[in-house]
Amino acid sequence: MFVTQRDVPATNNVSERALRPSVIFRKVTNGFRSAWGAEVYADICSIVATGRLNGRTALAAITEALAAGALAAA
Repeated sequence: MFVTQRDVPATNNVSERALRPSVIFRKVTNGFRSAWGAEVYADICSIVATGRLNGRTALAAITEALAAGALAAA
């Protein structure tokens, strides 16, 4: 598809760069000791990355996610 549409990048370099901090974290810390720890880390990374795409700071994105979760639980 990228051959016919010049605006589509020929590589998935953006995806690989997005994963790099998590891979480095895993290698430096020698992995997670529990499945829930890995899940929480993945959730936080996702929330922060989505917030960054929408122009929010990490703190604002996490705060909004926690507030939305509290509203959903109520």
